[in-house]
Amino acid sequence: MNKQAIAPQRSRSELETENEANRLMAQVQAALDTISTHSPDEDDSLESAADRIERASRDLADAIRGVAQERKASQ
Repeated sequence: MNKQAIAPQRSRSELETENEANRLMAQVQAALDTISTHSPDEDDSLESAADRIERASRDLADAIRGVAQERKASQ
């Protein structure tokens, strides 16, 4: 049987949360890859990676709060 037919439809905020979590995981993996390369441009790359992770973390936290608010409103 199709899993989509069994699973309830996810809300827009739940989908956004999943997307933001995936983006954060990708940013963390990219930073780990940068750390392992030890390139001459590493310092700037690591600073940029830190900035991207920080933004993605904030976006994920906001998305999670959106899910919480949506669920409170539906009760």
